[in-house]
Amino acid sequence: MGTAYIALFNLAFARKHGGQILLRIEDTDQVRSKPEHEERLISALRWLGLEWDEGPDVGGDTGPFRQSERLDLYRPHAQQLVDAGHAYYSFATAAELAQWRASGQSSGVPAPFDVERDADPAQARERAEAGEDHVIRMKMPRQGICIVDDMLRDPISIDYAGLDDQVLLKSDGFPTYHLAVVVDDHLMGITHVIRGEEWINSTPKHLLLYEWFGWEVPQHAHLPLLLNTDRSKMSKRRNPTSIDYYRRAGYLPSALLNYLALMAYPPNKAADGTEQEKEPFADLVNRFDLQRISLGGSVFDPEKLNWLNGRYLREELSPDQLLTALREWALNDDFLAQVLPLMQPRMETLGDFMPRCAFFFSRRVEAQIEDLLPKGREAADVAALLQTAVWSLENVAPWQAEAVEAAIKRTSEFWDWPIRDVTRPLYTAIMGQPVGPPLYESIVLLDVDLTRMRLLEAIDTLGGLSKKKARKLEKDWGGA
Repeated sequence: MGTAYIALFNLAFARKHGGQILLRIEDTDQVRSKPEHEERLISALRWLGLEWDEGPDVGGDTGPFRQSERLDLYRPHAQQLVDAGHAYYSFATAAELAQWRASGQSSGVPAPFDVERDADPAQARERAEAGEDHVIRMKMPRQGICIVDDMLRDPISIDYAGLDDQVLLKSDGFPTYHLAVVVDDHLMGITHVIRGEEWINSTPKHLLLYEWFGWEVPQHAHLPLLLNTDRSKMSKRRNPTSIDYYRRAGYLPSALLNYLALMAYPPNKAADGTEQEKEPFADLVNRFDLQRISLGGSVFDPEKLNWLNGRYLREELSPDQLLTALREWALNDDFLAQVLPLMQPRMETLGDFMPRCAFFFSRRVEAQIEDLLPKGREAADVAALLQTAVWSLENVAPWQAEAVEAAIKRTSEFWDWPIRDVTRPLYTAIMGQPVGPPLYESIVLLDVDLTRMRLLEAIDTLGGLSKKKARKLEKDWGGA
């Protein structure tokens, strides 16, 4: 959702000014970046109605559009900075850095790389060329103030003393975001960078890189973050943050896009002064002015989204269009063909089908506390069990029944509970009842985001977890 929110305003700005928007896949973190993640990203943004002029799926003159396919561009630029004295080779090991962070960072002990930044460059280069593991770090100023000019804000002053020597090139030859984004933005001709405000403190590093390379700096605008209703940062542990959740839960893409625009842009006003919160994206583009972005905080209220989505259903769709939308959503042959084998052994008449599989087509289910509790188990313990199931399922790949079953078995082993004591609350959380069609296959059909939300809602039904207990549980789970 955060990606879509930022992309929306980039697209509105580009279309308003007759410019172009590019989709670039920043996949330099090879542990976290997977082809299936890119596929889901593109599919979700397309479903939402966002578009781009160049990208990995459509091509374009400025490609390639995956940073993993642009690696030959980054090392020469990193080496250029080393040769100019703006960067240096660092041979500090992960263990040394971990020890420093654990014991020395807060007490003024110098970082392991502090000595390296002033070492003999020729000797450091010899070690690097001999094959010794190293990274390349930028040599940040130790004093002075950086002034960040932001299109939406007063000039921002950031003290260089609070910024560390950022890694530019990792030991595996992949760049970090900071080097790659500057090199790519320059080579791709990016004129405006519109991104989230969490990047403000990194902007001085980027501005230094532009200065050292002698390149023109794009104009920057940092949008406010999406917030929960309690004004904490929106995260998947509190709210559904995946576009796929809203697609699977039956929201209309036009309504969701409209609501994202309202997060940071004032509604249009009618002639009588009333606010027109329901507005097609094309109309937003026609009146778009980046300077009108609100910086007061973008509170994502699911109830307000439900209200707006209801208006779109009633006011924008004819009965025929609603039928088409329902078929595209879940009442299509492909999805029903996957549901039927799970339901057929449990049917005596055709009339049994819809009541028994209604949970597949529901945005949420009502789980009763007594159904969530295996015999002899306490609500707090079951809530903790479901939380570990959430974490275990987050690591499932590919999203298939066998992998889901393995994740649930891991949860059972962690708690040393019989598998039946684990599956009962899972059945209830997923289906609203303690029995039903095969659990693991049902979870696969619901998909990861809808499954996560049902488990989190069941945790809330059981009374939730205190922050202290959740932190301890996460530590224990990680250790296991």
